[in-house]
Amino acid sequence: MSTPSAFEWTELDKRTVDTIRVLAMDAVQKVGNGHPGTAMSLAPAAFLLFQKHLRHDPADPKWVGRDRFVLSPGHSSLTLYIELYLSGYGLTLDDLKSFRTWGSLTPGHPEHGHTVGVETTTGPLGQGLSNAVGMAMAARYERGLFDPDAAPGTSPFDHHIYAFASDGDLEEGVTSEASSIAGTQKLGNLVVIYDDNHISIEGDTKVAFTEDVLKRYEAYGWHTQAVEFITPNGYVEDVEALHRAILAAEAETDRPSIIRLRTIIAWPAPDAQNTGKAHGSALGEAEVAATKVVLGFDPEKHFDIADEVLEHARRVGARGKAAHTEWETTFEAWRAANPQRAAEFDRISRRELPAGWDEKLPAFPAGKDLSTRKASEAAIQAIAEQLPEFWGGSADLAESNNTTIKGGLSFLPSYHEETPEFGGSSPYGRILHFGIREHAMGSILNGITLHGNTRPFGGTFLIFSDYMRPAVRLASLMHLPVTYVWTHDSVGLGEDGPTHQPVEHYAALRAIPGLSFVRPADANEAVAAWKAALEQDGPVGLALTRQNIPVFDHEALGAALSAQQGVKRGGYVLAEASDGAPKVILIGTGSEAQLAVAAREKLEESGIPTRVVSMPCVEWFDAQDDEYKESVLPKAVKARVSVEAGVAQPWYRFVGDAGRTVSLEHYGASADYKTIFREFGITAEAVEAAARESLTAVQATASH
Repeated sequence: MSTPSAFEWTELDKRTVDTIRVLAMDAVQKVGNGHPGTAMSLAPAAFLLFQKHLRHDPADPKWVGRDRFVLSPGHSSLTLYIELYLSGYGLTLDDLKSFRTWGSLTPGHPEHGHTVGVETTTGPLGQGLSNAVGMAMAARYERGLFDPDAAPGTSPFDHHIYAFASDGDLEEGVTSEASSIAGTQKLGNLVVIYDDNHISIEGDTKVAFTEDVLKRYEAYGWHTQAVEFITPNGYVEDVEALHRAILAAEAETDRPSIIRLRTIIAWPAPDAQNTGKAHGSALGEAEVAATKVVLGFDPEKHFDIADEVLEHARRVGARGKAAHTEWETTFEAWRAANPQRAAEFDRISRRELPAGWDEKLPAFPAGKDLSTRKASEAAIQAIAEQLPEFWGGSADLAESNNTTIKGGLSFLPSYHEETPEFGGSSPYGRILHFGIREHAMGSILNGITLHGNTRPFGGTFLIFSDYMRPAVRLASLMHLPVTYVWTHDSVGLGEDGPTHQPVEHYAALRAIPGLSFVRPADANEAVAAWKAALEQDGPVGLALTRQNIPVFDHEALGAALSAQQGVKRGGYVLAEASDGAPKVILIGTGSEAQLAVAAREKLEESGIPTRVVSMPCVEWFDAQDDEYKESVLPKAVKARVSVEAGVAQPWYRFVGDAGRTVSLEHYGASADYKTIFREFGITAEAVEAAARESLTAVQATASH
C-alpha cells in the first residue's frame, strides 16, 4: 500500500486499536478459552500493517499481485480474524462471536481454505514463518518465469511477504533451519515482525529462551532492527517508530528483515498483563471489565464497535482497490509486451497442464532391471522440459535422490557460471538446495505451493520423512499439491543399516489423512506415479528404491491395465490367474511386488490359479468405486497374502481373517540387500508358503 511521507496516526486509529483489544477479550471470554494476550499487544502492529503497508484488496483476496501476510503464532488467530473483519474480507461481528465453535469461520487456529484471507494454516509453532520463507522464494521464481528482465520494483510480480512471529516460533528448530536458508537466499522481499513479549504458557521465557535473537539473525545474514514499546518512561506504543522500521525493511532488497518488537502481552489489562495466564486463557469477566474501563469502554457492553471505527478501518478497501487498479495497468502493459509469457501465465494460474505434456514421459522395456529412483529421475527430466513451473531439489541428497533437473540452474541469489564443483546458478534457477534441513524443506515446500503459480518437489531418504512429518501433515490438512521424492525406501537400501532403513514408515505415512503414499513396483509405475501426482490435488509421497528391480512385462503377465492406468487407480491386476478365476490373491507393493510375481509362478505350476495385485497407493485404491475394487479383490477369494518389507498393520483389512502377511516387524540390519531380504524372510518362497497357509485356513473355515 502506498504510504504518505508524513506519518499520521490519529485518535481514531488509536480508538480502532483499542477496539481490537476489546474484541479479542470478548471473543475469548464468550467461548471460555483461547489466547487473548497476544492479540491485545499486537493490535497496533497488526492495524498498522493492514492499513499502511500490506498491499491487498479485500474485494479480491486471490489477487495475484497482493502481498502475503502470515500469522505464524496461529494461537493468536484473533489478530488475523479481527483485521479481516475490519478490512472487509467478509467476516462479520457474528463470526467473531462464534470464535472457536462448531462450524464457524473463526476456528481456534487459522485454516487455509476455510476462512477467506487466511494464506496458510498455522498453529504448530514455527511452521508459518517457514511457510513465509517458501512464499518469498516462490515470489522470486514466479518473477523469473514471467518477468525476469524488469528493473527491481517495476514488475507486476514484485511483492512482499510479511509475517508475525512469536517467541515460541523462534524457539522451534524449524524456524532456525528456514531462517538460515532465507539468509543464504538473500530474500529481500521477506519482512518479519517478531513479537518479543517474553511470555509463554509456562510464564517468563527466561527459563528456556535467553539468546539474543537479533544477533542470531544477523549471523544468518538478515537485516535486523529493534523497536521498544517498553521504555524508561513506561509502556509507550510508538507506532511511528514501528512504521519507520517497516519502511526500512521494505527498502532492504538484498536481505530478509526481522524487526524485534518489545511488547507486554495483554496490555493494558491491569492484572493479567505480562502473565502466562494471559497467553492461553480467558482473562475472566472481572479482568475484561477492568480493562475496558482502562481503555474507556463501557464494561457492560460486549463486542462494542463504534460505527466511525468500522467505517475508518474499512477505508482500506478503497485504498486496496486503487492499488489493485494501478497494478492492473502495469499488468496489462506486461501482457501486451509479453504475449507468450502471458499465455503461459494464464495456463499456470489455472493449474492446467499443457496439452501433450506427458507424451515424452519415458517408458522402460521389460527385461531390464532399474531402480525406481532412476526411473523417477528420467520422469523429472521429461516433466521439466514441458513444465517451466516445475522446480525442486533435495535436502543435500540430490545425487542419491536423483532429483537434479539436468541443464537447470541452481536457485541462488546471484549468477555464477558453471564450475566442475558446483553447477551454474541464478536468482531464478529451478534447482533448490535445502541443505540438511528436511523439516524446513517440508515447510518451505508448503509455502511455495501456497504462494501459487509453481509446482515444487523435494527429496530426501524415506527414513528422514520423520523430520518432515509436521509439515507433511499440514500439507495434507491444506490439500496442497506437493510432491515428496523419498528414496532408499526399505531395508533394500542395504549396508547403511537400521538407522537408515524404513520399517514403520509406510504405516505411519499411510495413517496421515489426505496424504497419498505411493510405492511403485517398477520403473514404469514410478513414471506413472509422477503423472498421477501432477494430475491431482493433495500431497503425494513417492517411495522409491535404491536397488535395481525388474521391469514387468504387462502383456506376458496378463495385466488388466497399463502401468499408467493401474497406478492412477491405486491398485490393479498385475498378473492374472491362468484361468482368470484366482484361488489366491497376492498383493505386493514396491520392490516386493516381484516376490509376489515369482511366488505366483510356483503356485501356478502346482495347479493353484494365482492373481497378483500391485497396489502402489492404498489411498488411490480406496477412492475407487466398489465395482472396480471388487474386480481387483473379489470378496469371494478369501485366500490372500500381502508382501511388503515393513510392518503389516495397513494390510490386515485387505487380507482378511484367513489371509497372511509377509512383513517386517522389527528393525533392519547392515548388510547387502539380498542378504537382508533372505535372512528376514522377505522372499518369494515365504510368499508362496504364506499363500498355501491362507488356502488351508480358508478350507478349514469352510469345513466348519
